[in-house]
Amino acid sequence: MGLHPTAGTADSIDSLELLSTNWQHELMRPLVITGETSAATALAARFAAIIQAQYPEYWPETIRAMLIHSAEWTEAMKKRFAPFRVKQDRENLLRYCGYGVPDLSRALWSANNALTLVAQDTLHPFDKKEGRIVTRDMHLHAIPWPTELLAELGNTPVTMRVTLSYFIEPNPARRGWGKKYSYAGHGLRFEVKRPLESLENFQKRINKAARDEETGRSGATSPSDPNWILGKNLRKIGSVHSDTWSGPAVELAQRGYIAVFPVMGWWKSNPRHERWANKARYSLIVTIKTPETEVDLYTPVAAMVAVPVNIAIET
Repeated sequence: MGLHPTAGTADSIDSLELLSTNWQHELMRPLVITGETSAATALAARFAAIIQAQYPEYWPETIRAMLIHSAEWTEAMKKRFAPFRVKQDRENLLRYCGYGVPDLSRALWSANNALTLVAQDTLHPFDKKEGRIVTRDMHLHAIPWPTELLAELGNTPVTMRVTLSYFIEPNPARRGWGKKYSYAGHGLRFEVKRPLESLENFQKRINKAARDEETGRSGATSPSDPNWILGKNLRKIGSVHSDTWSGPAVELAQRGYIAVFPVMGWWKSNPRHERWANKARYSLIVTIKTPETEVDLYTPVAAMVAVPVNIAIET
């Protein structure tokens, strides 16, 4: 969710704002209109409360992820920043409109042609070896795709949305944060296996990506993975990362692994605070969707496993 560029200006439309109770209702009119961030906060809180009531076992990281994961940009939002010829257009869309308008029904239920998988997990971002703080865990999630069904669909267009959500510990220092990794205690990233990539080469690429993040050379030598709406450089902002890939179903069938790995933070760069041994929780949500309503993605996956498979790999 984001703030519209015209919010709070003369271009705002009262009829599109929310009606709420007046805090001085006994002395003044009982109802008033409210908008901008105040109204958005109330709507987001209601959204989160409904999801939490439906799924009481979900962590706060997951509730936030589901809110973001269900959001889509409206046609008006996209038109405002079209034609998306350069990266700056999508960056402006993300800056002003966030991830779009969330949809409660989409967050709560998986339709037959739109399968959603949720994983809640914990990893150790860092460890201490021979007096040095080093990166420790990478998690490799083996996603139970309906591989045969996707392969049978051939070049049918499908989409895959991935959302990674976690909370960070802000730096306790009172000074300003002039360095890239000096505010958050840790960061996390996700990457998806590519169709012609072996599992071994995928792990090597993730290790390199983690090193590149720390040295500031992220993406400098790694080949691009096309068909993502935002791409890895835009989606890594903040502590919730969401992006959508579009392509043929047969290609998606070969992308069944998603890695979650840590990047630099002050837990590592400031060892005197002794946070390097801390664990980090995260939520990973993956949705695949086909345009064909008669294609049942949900049933074959439900028959395979009850929960996503998770493989922890120490690097």
